[in-house]
Amino acid sequence: MATGRDDGVIFEFISVGAYVKVSAIDPATGIEASIVGDPASGETALRRAALRKLQYVIEKRKTGGRP
Repeated sequence: MATGRDDGVIFEFISVGAYVKVSAIDPATGIEASIVGDPASGETALRRAALRKLQYVIEKRKTGGRP
């Protein structure tokens, strides 16, 4: 499961025009979350944003909601 760190989380970066799509996948659950950001933000900031969204999606599903 995704934690505060990105241990074990798989990240995928895909350039789409002037933006980059970052997907974060939790290998334990198979849950995936994606963001689109400015490549100038840097890889670390984009990873952090994707990880935060993944954590949000995981928590939302635990409580019975489906984002």
